Amino acid sequence: MLTKKQEAILDFIRKYQRQEQMPPSGRTIAAQFNLRAQSGVRQHLAALAGKGMVEQFTDGRWGVKAEGDQTHLFAVPILGEIPAGLPALQEQGAAEKIGVDFRAFRIFRPKLGRFFALRVRGDSMVGLHIVPGDLVVCEWREPRLGEVIAALADETTVTLKRLVRERGRFLLRAANADYEDIKPDRLEAQGVVRGVIRLGLALNA
Repeated sequence: MLTKKQEAILDFIRKYQRQEQMPPSGRTIAAQFNLRAQSGVRQHLAALAGKGMVEQFTDGRWGVKAEGDQTHLFAVPILGEIPAGLPALQEQGAAEKIGVDFRAFRIFRPKLGRFFALRVRGDSMVGLHIVPGDLVVCEWREPRLGEVIAALADETTVTLKRLVRERGRFLLRAANADYEDIKPDRLEAQGVVRGVIRLGLALNA
């Protein structure tokens, strides 16, 4: 049995999740119900989680658990950081996950296991509204010209750039005039950017 307050919070989370395309934070829930003390909302959320109604994601937000069409969130692994600047050697490991609603990126039938996320550092892609601190959601697949990719250049350096081709040669191009094209001898696309997540916003790539 849920208390009236728990039912109201659960209903708010469901509506927020549908309207905003992502779950609310604990602070947003507290503000909605005029709960000044964070401990108060945490108690209600913990009770709902204990009853299997909601779960907390790694970014601190609270979402309803998947039941029928209540949610379209899927857990995507975050494989570390990627430079959006000068390329650098980068070791990646799935340390955490984030809940992603692929509908925000106009992906309606995602093939799970083909998607991952990377944290962005560097400013070479600001012209495409990809800024330091963003999460880019990537798909493992062959890229097309003009797409932004997580690229392994010359088997040692990883960077986030747009894939272009000039005079028969593949190049990695920044979206910032301060950066020159990267001209690798060997190039491997490790993922194609399908969307960007920033401060609670989901942006199409």
